[in-house]
Amino acid sequence: MRCVIARFPFDLTKSGVLETMKGVKPEPVTGQSVIIGRRHYPVKQVGAVITRQDRRDFSAGEVLRSMAQLGFTCRTAPVPTSTPTPAPAPASA
Repeated sequence: MRCVIARFPFDLTKSGVLETMKGVKPEPVTGQSVIIGRRHYPVKQVGAVITRQDRRDFSAGEVLRSMAQLGFTCRTAPVPTSTPTPAPAPASA
């Protein structure tokens, strides 16, 4: 499938992406991610590995769109959970 990332066309296939990412250790996910095989990869890491371009040259949206078209599961940034703060203790008189 022809995908355009950073204004460059790439002919990507699902099996080709799987093969390229095989053996690549995932970085910690702090934002959007792509599930490739059984691993969660940050979108920018996937884009850098499959295009061999600098991460500043493309947007996460371009990679997400391409990976979704190829059939990979894409996740958005996790919603931060807020922990309830304990109520202040009543003042003693």
